[in-house]
Amino acid sequence: MRFLKPLKTLALLGALAVAGSFTSMAMAQKTQLLVYTALETDQLKAYQEAFNKVEPNIDIKWVRDSTGVITAKLLAEANNPQADVVMGVAASSLALMDSKSMLEPYAPLNLDAIMMKYRDPKKVPAWFGMDVWGATICFNTVEAQKKNIPKPETWKDLTKPVYKGQVVMPNPASSGTGFFDVTAWLTLWGDNNGTGGGWKYMDALHENIGQYTHSGSKPCNMAAAGEYVVGISFEYRANANKAKGAPIDLVFPKEGLGWDLEAFAIHKGTKNLAAAKKLADWASSKDAMIMYGKNFAITAQPGVAAPLPNIPADYESRLVKMDFATVAAGRERVLAEWTKRYNGKSEKR
Repeated sequence: MRFLKPLKTLALLGALAVAGSFTSMAMAQKTQLLVYTALETDQLKAYQEAFNKVEPNIDIKWVRDSTGVITAKLLAEANNPQADVVMGVAASSLALMDSKSMLEPYAPLNLDAIMMKYRDPKKVPAWFGMDVWGATICFNTVEAQKKNIPKPETWKDLTKPVYKGQVVMPNPASSGTGFFDVTAWLTLWGDNNGTGGGWKYMDALHENIGQYTHSGSKPCNMAAAGEYVVGISFEYRANANKAKGAPIDLVFPKEGLGWDLEAFAIHKGTKNLAAAKKLADWASSKDAMIMYGKNFAITAQPGVAAPLPNIPADYESRLVKMDFATVAAGRERVLAEWTKRYNGKSEKR
């Protein structure tokens, strides 16, 4: 009888050891995906939680920065890639990476539901769109009234002397928002290798710029706070700030709106390809598109996004024509020209 207790103890320890080994195995089976992103910080948690309801055994580790910074990081790592997935980064950037054979083509389960104009046109695409984000001017009505500054209706209005020092916009080298603004102006009025009407417009606008920021959200935040009257930004941040009570109006210039896609791609060489494909399947799903539609007026799947406050009903028709491959091919030249002309007013890092 005196050996009964030790035997029970040994049995208990054995059971605990087995349970511990099962726990260790379960933890070991959990895959971690390194995802480079330019998604807004306040969106990441919701997207991750929704994905993990479907795939609880895949952890996401985000590396987040502005589009231009993430693009530069990916290009710098081309010969030694770190990311498994690129999610919520501009399609123009992903088209550039595709041209350098950096992406792993994959047709996600829901590809057929995505509009052709919002995805890589190849049969097995290197990338697909999630949602459109487009140009919006945040106009501080309180500060404008104090300074007797009228609300702009067009891009060219912003070159008038009354706006001198009152306009802030993103630096296109670091911000995807800034880059699609520049791309739109060159599309509307001409590039011609630095001598076209788009550059003449930016020369005139530069005279009124108070600062170029390294974030697409920051100009709207600065306008919302009354630091500047006009912040060139994008609709998600503008709507979010107005919903918080900021005294801003949203302006959608009549000439046309710059835009890009928040897009998804798998990085070539990932060691977690199966998990990356599962994230791609979710990111292209209707459930995911519904989530994107809570933040943006246009999703890559049609008819999913509910109408957003302050966004005009004809918003999609105002977007300038975009050829992502052409934009990607000219990116380096355009940014070099822009930096040479205007970088003196960029905020310090």
